[in-house]
Amino acid sequence: MAPNNETLDNPQGSASEKAPKKESFLGNLLINIVIPTLILTKLSGDDWLGTKLAIVVALAFPLAYGLRDLLSSGKVNFFSALGIISILLTGSISLLELDAEYMAIKEAAIPGLLGIATMASLYTRWPLVKTLIYNDRLLDTAKVARALQHQGNTAAFDRTLLHTSWMIAGSFFLSSALNYILAKIMLVSPPGTEAFNAELGKMTAMSYPVIFVPATIILMFALFFLFRRIGKLTGLKLEEIMIEQ
Repeated sequence: MAPNNETLDNPQGSASEKAPKKESFLGNLLINIVIPTLILTKLSGDDWLGTKLAIVVALAFPLAYGLRDLLSSGKVNFFSALGIISILLTGSISLLELDAEYMAIKEAAIPGLLGIATMASLYTRWPLVKTLIYNDRLLDTAKVARALQHQGNTAAFDRTLLHTSWMIAGSFFLSSALNYILAKIMLVSPPGTEAFNAELGKMTAMSYPVIFVPATIILMFALFFLFRRIGKLTGLKLEEIMIEQ
């Protein structure tokens, strides 16, 4: 299809319209971790919001953030949808004052399901490794595919994607185990109490260094492994296949 006059007159404007808006790491951290933690730990007393309202207000921030992401993207993102479900389950378990064991199971189940989904997706047309790492937003996948075919290494690269998927799944399974352990250690007070809310807030804050950092290290290793293998199998340098952000 030939480009229209508007695109030719203003190519930079057209590109900027298509470019996805980058997420603010600080904003993400503030809305999903810091604000909920402060509300749960500082405002759960009867003199402030009370235990139930504090949970509703605290979870409203990450819930609204997740819904905004879904609405702005115009499509259902599996990870965003699962995050919203996780928030709703946290609120339901807390408001219904169910045993803390249910919270620990929920905390372990979400990343556990992601790990299972990562492996199961290998048997579909849409493996999650291509959504997370090997995608057109990061790499010129068409160029990589042509180079792989030219070198006769397509099958070897398929094995590389399999190994990378195991690494990604491993990061989710590690998060699952750490989530469960952290919940069992932190949540010791009866649900529906100010102490439970404070523990839930502290657990939210602790989840970043205890869970997110180790899982991220594994994901970074998977990324390094994939890029290194692409270089060996295609003969291309990283700067030749990276998409300019």
